[in-house]
Amino acid sequence: MKRSLKSALEVSGIYLVVLIMFLIILYPLLWAFSMSLNPGTSLFSLKMIPDNWSLEHYEWLFNNPSSNYTLWYKNTLIIAFANGIASVCIVSIVAYVFSRFRFVGRKNSIYTFLLLQMFPVLMGMVAIYLLLNTVNLLDTFLGLILIYVFGGLPMNLFLVKGYLDTIPRDLDESAKIDGAGYLTIFFRILVPLASPIIAVVALFTFMAPFFDFLTPQIIIRSPEKFTLALGLYNFINDKFANNFTMFAAGTILIAIPISIVFLLLQRFLISGLADGATKG
Repeated sequence: MKRSLKSALEVSGIYLVVLIMFLIILYPLLWAFSMSLNPGTSLFSLKMIPDNWSLEHYEWLFNNPSSNYTLWYKNTLIIAFANGIASVCIVSIVAYVFSRFRFVGRKNSIYTFLLLQMFPVLMGMVAIYLLLNTVNLLDTFLGLILIYVFGGLPMNLFLVKGYLDTIPRDLDESAKIDGAGYLTIFFRILVPLASPIIAVVALFTFMAPFFDFLTPQIIIRSPEKFTLALGLYNFINDKFANNFTMFAAGTILIAIPISIVFLLLQRFLISGLADGATKG
């Protein structure tokens, strides 16, 4: 009786914590959505439930000639897809090398990646800025993509390597006996088995350009090359006179491509996050 009561209390406590966290996350999202439906532009006259809700801000984003929202959206999608594809390819191959091969300097290289993981990319932004300027990649999508890909490489590498280390090497040896080469083993055996953690890396790297403001702010200079985060900043800056309602409408629409990618990868994500975090 005491044990069942204790278990019931523990489960109730877990559900209570989850509910509190859900409400904390949901509250600002509801406010952002209600802001996008409120008429006008003022932040102080907003209501959680608008008296006269309207879609005028969404229409303005796409139909007004002075709005560059669709251009910013296209730029961000290009960078996000390029970052996701490049990151998955590079991280998977590098993780395969570190997981399956033994070579001189392997341990020191792993320690180097581990050390780099402790420092954010912004710490080296001055050096990165000067390097991109030297090779004429400043104010370009390619320069921004390279920062995203190699800036996230250390963390993503450890996730994928940790997952690959849990896959038995006997599978590799069996494939070698059957005449398979290294690339065949990688693409035909390891990639399908590691698809959960690869999906996690794909989702995280795809999401990064949508939420990052500081890196584009430093690298991108031309207004026609702005990302969504950088462009939407203008809605609450001096250009659009603190237009918070249109800013809210623009941020709500960011969830659409991320939700689509999440739904496409959803069957891999739960097992990938759990296995990659605990087995690394």
